[in-house]
Amino acid sequence: MADVLALLAALAFAFGTVLQQRGTLDTDAGEGDPHFLTEIIRKPVWLFGALAQGLGWVLQAVALDNGSLIVVQSLCAMSLVFALPIGVRLTDQHVGRRSIVGAVLTLTGIVVFIAVGQPQGGTQTPDATAWWAAGIASVVAMVVLAVIAQRRRGPVAAALFATAAGIGFAFQAAVTKVWVGDLGGGLSAVLTTWTTYVLVVSALAGFALQQSALKTSFLAPAMAASNASTLVISVILGVTVFEETLSNGSGHMGPAVIGLAMAVVGVVLLAKPTDAESTPSPSPSPSPPT
Repeated sequence: MADVLALLAALAFAFGTVLQQRGTLDTDAGEGDPHFLTEIIRKPVWLFGALAQGLGWVLQAVALDNGSLIVVQSLCAMSLVFALPIGVRLTDQHVGRRSIVGAVLTLTGIVVFIAVGQPQGGTQTPDATAWWAAGIASVVAMVVLAVIAQRRRGPVAAALFATAAGIGFAFQAAVTKVWVGDLGGGLSAVLTTWTTYVLVVSALAGFALQQSALKTSFLAPAMAASNASTLVISVILGVTVFEETLSNGSGHMGPAVIGLAMAVVGVVLLAKPTDAESTPSPSPSPSPPT
C-alpha cells in the first residue's frame, strides 16, 4: 500500500510542479527578483498546482506512516518521469537529447538503488542528537546553495536552487514521518510537538527555493536536481536518523551505490544542457485553466 501511495504522490507532485512553473513564468518579475513570490499567489494556474502539491503531500504522509523513509522517498522521486512530458504539453518546455539521457540515467539509477539496495525499516523514535545534527547540516547546506544560486542564471541556477529545495523536502519528509504518528494524540499533542513547527518551516523554505528554481524556466534541471537531492538526503536521513538499513548482503552494496551514482550523473547532464537546449522555449501567454 505504501508503494502505491508513494507513486500516486509522485504523480501529484509532478502535475503540481508543472502548473506552478507555468504560474511563475506568467509573472512580471524577472529571474532573480524575489517579488515574483507575491505575484504567483494571484495566478489561478499556480493555485491549482499548489492544490496538487498538497494532495501529493497527504499521499506521501500516509505512505511514510506505513513504509520506510528510503523506499517512499525513492518512489516519490519518480515524479521526474511524469513531470517532463507534462511540462512539454503545458509549458512548451523544450526537452532535448541530453535532457532525455539525463532523465533516463537518473530514473534508472533510482530503480537500481531501490531494487538492489532493498531498504528496510528502522526506529520510529529517532534520537534527539541525530535530529539536531541532521537539522543543522541541512540548514547550512541550503543556505550555502541558495547564496551561490543567487549569483548564477539559467540551468545552473535552477539546479542549485532545486538542490537546496530537495534538501529541505527530504528533511520535511523525515519530520513528516514522525509528525503523522503524533496525530493520534489529538490537537493538543500536534500543537505542542516540535515536529509541527519544524515541518512548517522546512516546507516554507523548500517552497521558496523550488519556486526560485522553476522561475528560471528550466524544468528538467530543476526537477532532476530536486528529486535527486531529495533522494540522496532521504537515504542519509533514513540511515542516520531512523537507523534504516540497506541490503542484508554486503555484495549488494556496490550495485546500490552505482545506482545512486547513475542518478547523480543524470543530474549533471540535466544541469548542463547543450547550447541548443540552453535557451528555453518562450512561455505561453497567460490563459485561464480549463
